[in-house]
Amino acid sequence: MSPRPDDAQREAARQVEQHRRMREIEDAILARTPEHMPEPSLHRVARAMELLGDPQKAFPVIHITGTNGKTSTARIIERLLREAGLSTGRFTSPHLHDLRERISLNGNLISRERFIATWDDIAPFIEIVDAESVAADGPPMTYFEVLTVVAYAAFADAPIDVAIIEVGLGGRWDATNVADATVAVLAPIAIDHTRLLGDTLELIASEKRGIIKPGTIAVVARQEPEVDELIAERVEEVGASVRRIDQDFSLNEREPAVGGQQVSIQGLAAIYPDLFLPLYGEHQALNASIAVAAVEAFLGGGEQPLETEIVTTGLAEVTSPGRLEIVRRSPTVLVDAAHNLAGAQALREALNDSFTFTKLVGLVAILQDKDADAILEALEPMLDHVVISRTTSARAMSPTELGKLAEEIFGEDRVTVIRDLPDALDQAAALADDGGVGGGVLATGSVVTAAEVRLLVGAGGDGAESS
Repeated sequence: MSPRPDDAQREAARQVEQHRRMREIEDAILARTPEHMPEPSLHRVARAMELLGDPQKAFPVIHITGTNGKTSTARIIERLLREAGLSTGRFTSPHLHDLRERISLNGNLISRERFIATWDDIAPFIEIVDAESVAADGPPMTYFEVLTVVAYAAFADAPIDVAIIEVGLGGRWDATNVADATVAVLAPIAIDHTRLLGDTLELIASEKRGIIKPGTIAVVARQEPEVDELIAERVEEVGASVRRIDQDFSLNEREPAVGGQQVSIQGLAAIYPDLFLPLYGEHQALNASIAVAAVEAFLGGGEQPLETEIVTTGLAEVTSPGRLEIVRRSPTVLVDAAHNLAGAQALREALNDSFTFTKLVGLVAILQDKDADAILEALEPMLDHVVISRTTSARAMSPTELGKLAEEIFGEDRVTVIRDLPDALDQAAALADDGGVGGGVLATGSVVTAAEVRLLVGAGGDGAESS
């Protein structure tokens, strides 16, 4: 039966009001200190949690830190747990297009209705914490701290069986660390965010290992020896346990395939052969191995095999938008969120592994606080030409400055500088077309670059809303 005209009008009015309220809330959150400028302390978030009745204690947590691969690993873990029949909440950052992408319930971004209701519930307590902090000469709660509170409150209200939580930055004092992890995943740790975490692997690892708590099972990716030592120290110090890749679990085999790759994984409790993973590159196969081990650790302490169908179906249905993602054909346009040296190196290896282009043109826009030289040097061997541009981010490096760096690395004849990203994408596509049917465009340099190119080609969005 079709809705009556008055019902349709009421629904349309409700939708308009919902969009207005959502914009109002987003503006209020965005007005706070941004996430790339955190205020290192757990006090404000812990106080908000206390006032709300500690919602982060209402569900077990799988907590994920590291330098690269966190979001993909979180998405794989969540998909496996949902396939196992559990109700899930996922908190990741940053988002590509919509703030609500960060908070997922059962694989779908939180609905506007639920986000607004959660905000209305927590806003008075946020105001209390802000006032207390300012009175003590401290800052109000930051953008990321407030979103963390929204996520934990929404998850507790849903309710959920398990939360998969990605740290925002570091670990020890990250806002998400008010929760105590049942399983802590330590993805590969490399140099990044040196202004906030330190300029050595030891300093960075010392911050990230802080998510390991008493009784936690730590699932650890391949790390440098000095990082492994610091993780072992933390495990012993707090009475946790550890499971390491290549010792307790492993990626046994992998082979590129159409649309992804075939992998065989040795988990903590069983071997899972002949799995299709619709993501590209060894780094994603390793992420899948870590995810399987984390799920085994969570569901049975690492001693009970997962049902083969759970792993087979779960991995086959994984998505990771903005991570070496094909967003257009003719020419092929790929987007990747690589924004540091380790990410660019993994991207280069995955491209060499899984793609063959007659001509590959890079569309590169990088944020000004990143190591642009290192990123460009890692990309240079695989790009025939690079088009330098900028995103709409206030943190974007100027195309002129980035172009000069690119010319030093690529040579002037392989560099084109175009300020506006839409025009830069058109030029990159035209250059790729010169390579014939095998030409391609790779848009990379930041999450914002991947997001804005996705929108330009009509590939925005990340799933349906939750109820």
